Amino acid sequence: MKRVDFEKHLKNNGCKTKREGANHSIWQNMLTQAVSAVPRHRELDNNLCKAICKQLGVALPKKY
Repeated sequence: MKRVDFEKHLKNNGCKTKREGANHSIWQNMLTQAVSAVPRHRELDNNLCKAICKQLGVALPKKY
């Protein structure tokens, strides 16, 4: 899945960028306060997207 599409999915599910690291963006779910790192690659593996969604407590993307 493309990172841009995945970030749109996170934004639509109540998550925001908490801070930017050197190689990762740190995202936070504003409802549950859960935090997860999203690597800055053009393509993200579907299993990685699934794990990040699980950590943040959001639904899987429909394109999954």
